Amino acid sequence: MKSNSTDAAVAIQVDKSLIPLTVIDPSSGWVALKLGELWEYRELLYFLTWREIKVRYKQTALGAAWAIIQPLFTMLVFSLFFGRLAKVPSDGIPYPLFTLAGLIPWTFFSNGLTQSSNSLVSSANLISKVYFPRLTIPLSAVLSGVVDFAISFILLVGMMAFYRQAPPLRCLYLPAFFFMAFVTALGVGLWLSALNVEYRDVRYTVPFLTQFWMFATPIAYPSSMLHGIWRTLYGLNPMVGVVEGFRWALLGTNTAPGPMIAVSSIASVLILVGGVFYFRRMEKTFADVV
Repeated sequence: MKSNSTDAAVAIQVDKSLIPLTVIDPSSGWVALKLGELWEYRELLYFLTWREIKVRYKQTALGAAWAIIQPLFTMLVFSLFFGRLAKVPSDGIPYPLFTLAGLIPWTFFSNGLTQSSNSLVSSANLISKVYFPRLTIPLSAVLSGVVDFAISFILLVGMMAFYRQAPPLRCLYLPAFFFMAFVTALGVGLWLSALNVEYRDVRYTVPFLTQFWMFATPIAYPSSMLHGIWRTLYGLNPMVGVVEGFRWALLGTNTAPGPMIAVSSIASVLILVGGVFYFRRMEKTFADVV
């Protein structure tokens, strides 16, 4: 009996020695982007986006009407103080329509930036319990703003009809400028959401950042007030190309795609690429810190 027990123990020990040992260590430095996972988890992305839309207007009296109220009232304030009192030029376009054409893409960008920057902290319980591509969280926050953009765009179409401003054929370029706004909002949102996990005071910086950024973007004034190299350098703000591109495509202004919009396009892509790499590098610490 003792011999049999010894042989069994040796057999178990031998069997254990044949089992491969796998050690899982956290990655260091820059990691692979693994963007293919976003497609594998596309249903999760859909449900997270739908959740963002429902939560945004849950228990609100006006609901989706806020998508119209926000740019509308901002347009009225700008028209009174900048258009009527300060007499700011508007490239030959009625000032209310000129301002609204800039406010529609800007509102989409600012809301996407605000929602995505706080998305990881607000989803802390989900992040700490199950694995999924963390990129889906800020991405869904920006995607949810597409509904608001579509609703507010109806207001812009109504204003164009009121001023009898027919859209030119170049309005077919409009999706490209909207995509630029989406890329910029997502890129900045990835930077801020990753930083917000470690430094919670980032959420207090976002309102100041969006306010400063709005006045650094030609919404209440035209970029044509700048000339030469200064106008091109102004395009380092990617929302400059978005706003002026919207006006060029919809209202027929003279801000045709050129060096300024090209610089804005490059800046938006660089912000997104840098944001994705930084987000993926910091992703391994989210579950522990959040």
